[in-house]
Amino acid sequence: MSLPSSNKHAGAGVITCKAAVAWEAGEPLVIEEVQISPPQPMEIRIKVVCTSLCRSDVTAWLSQAPMFPRIFGHEASGIVESVGQGVTEFEEGDHVLTLFTGECMKCRHCTSGKSNICQVLGLERQGVMHSDHKTRFSIKGKSVYHYCAVSSFSEYTVVHSGCAVKISSSAPLEKICLLSCGVAAGLGAAWNVANISEGSTVVIFGLGTVGLSVVQGAKLRGATRIIGVDTNPAKNEKAKAFGVTDLLNPNDYDEPIAQVIKRMTDGGADYAFECVGDTGIITTALQSCCDGWGLTVTLGVPKVKPEIAAHYGLFLTGRTLTGSLLGGWRPKSDLPSLVSMYLKEEIKIDEYITHNVAFEDINEAFELMREGKCLRCVIHMQN
Repeated sequence: MSLPSSNKHAGAGVITCKAAVAWEAGEPLVIEEVQISPPQPMEIRIKVVCTSLCRSDVTAWLSQAPMFPRIFGHEASGIVESVGQGVTEFEEGDHVLTLFTGECMKCRHCTSGKSNICQVLGLERQGVMHSDHKTRFSIKGKSVYHYCAVSSFSEYTVVHSGCAVKISSSAPLEKICLLSCGVAAGLGAAWNVANISEGSTVVIFGLGTVGLSVVQGAKLRGATRIIGVDTNPAKNEKAKAFGVTDLLNPNDYDEPIAQVIKRMTDGGADYAFECVGDTGIITTALQSCCDGWGLTVTLGVPKVKPEIAAHYGLFLTGRTLTGSLLGGWRPKSDLPSLVSMYLKEEIKIDEYITHNVAFEDINEAFELMREGKCLRCVIHMQN
């Protein structure tokens, strides 16, 4: 019989471990010894086993926002090391995925059945914990900012219990970490947000991990034509393996790529997905959809110019634009089902992993991502 959570919390103390710390925007991360506080009420402390580098980590690292020093990382798997007071759903030894957006199960959105945008544990943008707006990391007494209330580029981290989900201990942590963001986001955009129909035509802008996860989702839904748009020809082989039927490089054409797509598809695609993080491409995706029912889903995180510009006529003729956060999945309620699908070999994850790197080589992962030479780099946090 397990001990009550309050007793478990009593044994937890400060941990000193290694973390990859960003001291300045765009500067290489530095492996430092950091102190991590014990979990506070309704929090858990996790031993991070594997974490994969997401494009949004790189975007935030390059940002000039004044939140340094900082520990990035949000797409991760690990094992619960200790739990805070009041936590009943986790105990030491549980295998978990971290969640960059949580699920409190009680707020208006969580109880609506219509949304995964938790009002209590949604995206945390201030570099602190949700509960008390303080940090759990420090270096020689100096506070270190969190990222998305996860900060998985550390051997241990503390998260709110609503920002982690228990998963089967039979799932390989070095693979399944991709489901805490990228792969889940793409599959969900195809299935939950767009609800792609059999026999449809789909166009995906950006063939990174998220875009290729949309491709996988579209193929599993029976889309008959899947058009992939990317300026990096090195991605073509992977794209075809996942199910892309037509590959387009905008640099190969003297006319707008939307015109090329409309000509190929007799007036436009049924569904378009923007997976780059460029608001100009959102407009292009809208233009690539058909009149009447064309649906554009945007998944990318813009690096600059967050405002969207589009002619009203695109909407007047029946097109729809919608956003997607984590593919519409309710993170704690739904992600275990994706883990189950992976274990049953109903969805692919392994194929997105192009590199495995040791924790001390984390900067190599950042360079590979910046140079467009990888899909997902899995960083192995423990020796």
